[in-house]
Amino acid sequence: MVKTVRNISLFIAINLQLVASLTGISPVEPVSEGIFKKSINSLLLHRAGWKLSYPIIELNSDTGLEMSFDDLSSRVNNYSYRIMHCDHNWIPSRLTENEYIDGLLENQILDYTFSFNTNISYIHFRLNIPNEDISLKLSGNYVIIVYEDFDPDKVVFIRKFVVTEKIVNIQASVKRPMLNIHRNSGQEVDFSIFHGSYPVHDPFSEIHVIILQNGRWDNAITRLKPLFVRSGSLEYDYDNENVFPGSSEFRWFDIKSMRYQSPYIKNVDYRDNTYQVELFPDESRAGKQYFFEDDLNGKYYVEVQEQTNDDTDADYVNVYFTLPYNVPLTHGNMYILGGLTNWIFNDNNKLSYNFETRSYEAMLLLKQGYYNYQYVFLEEGQSAGDGAYAEGNHYETENDYIILVYHQPVNSRYDRIIGYQIINSLYGEK
Repeated sequence: MVKTVRNISLFIAINLQLVASLTGISPVEPVSEGIFKKSINSLLLHRAGWKLSYPIIELNSDTGLEMSFDDLSSRVNNYSYRIMHCDHNWIPSRLTENEYIDGLLENQILDYTFSFNTNISYIHFRLNIPNEDISLKLSGNYVIIVYEDFDPDKVVFIRKFVVTEKIVNIQASVKRPMLNIHRNSGQEVDFSIFHGSYPVHDPFSEIHVIILQNGRWDNAITRLKPLFVRSGSLEYDYDNENVFPGSSEFRWFDIKSMRYQSPYIKNVDYRDNTYQVELFPDESRAGKQYFFEDDLNGKYYVEVQEQTNDDTDADYVNVYFTLPYNVPLTHGNMYILGGLTNWIFNDNNKLSYNFETRSYEAMLLLKQGYYNYQYVFLEEGQSAGDGAYAEGNHYETENDYIILVYHQPVNSRYDRIIGYQIINSLYGEK
């Protein structure tokens, strides 16, 4: 079932920013990501040609974005999309679409292919941005809004992406925190912004910095102000405000083939015309020693070993997760988090507690491939998930950090991204 957008602010934002300026009603609520149609699966958004990249591109570069998804419904549906510019808080910008879009404002997704020889049939859709119908003129935060039957009320999904410029240079480092409270569990992200002759008149009000861990937005660090302002540079060298919980390396499983059981897979069964994959029960890592294991920092990729086309030949399987836990946590819910669940918290990836087995349990319908995941607890009333309950926290963990620098001078109507940097806690700048 397709979700109807009832929030009037978001409705106005989707249906042309011009409406807001004419009516005097301004969108003031942040736009959230989500998939609102149950038949949509395997939604990926990344740099074209690099499936394990973050959805970040540079303005006017040769490399664009590639989006793909599967529709498990029985017919080809009409999907259209619009692109919306947002400020650093993901509140829609006070710009008309023509100010940041070159081309058509509303476009259809016409590139689709039917699955071949799979137990569960689906239609694979693909979209590249920019394309012959649309390109982007400004840097900043963007969301792509996909809807059905040419009706913006029938939103199918919303995804975030970022367009940057390379105006400033960022030098960053990830180190073990100095404060004892974070010493063994956190990772401190220090950095300096070198803007040279680029005019920044009031860095405390004009510059906004956001730090992401592995591309997650729920636990992003925001509202940092420069600790030192020097000629041509800004320094952010805090001891507490810029510390992330280190977490642990991501858990993983491999379902590229149904002919053998790879590590962490307990059983593969074919039942009700669908493969059923049962993972070995996971153990809580809270309070345990750190263990290094190569991972994808929460990402996944689709691949099938016995066929030739991963996009249309990979089948869908039911994957069963089990996390033994002596008693259920009553002040929130446990979720499976990672790229496989689009880094969001909803009923689809929420685990249920089984009192008989004393375990959290869940099932996800996933396309064949290689997956990373973690168990993350979301306390009631909070927006940032906490992995400490099931994953623990370690300063040694290998993580990616993305630093985004936004600039909105006085009298400007939008946040421009003037620089970004990706740095890894073990391997340095990427």
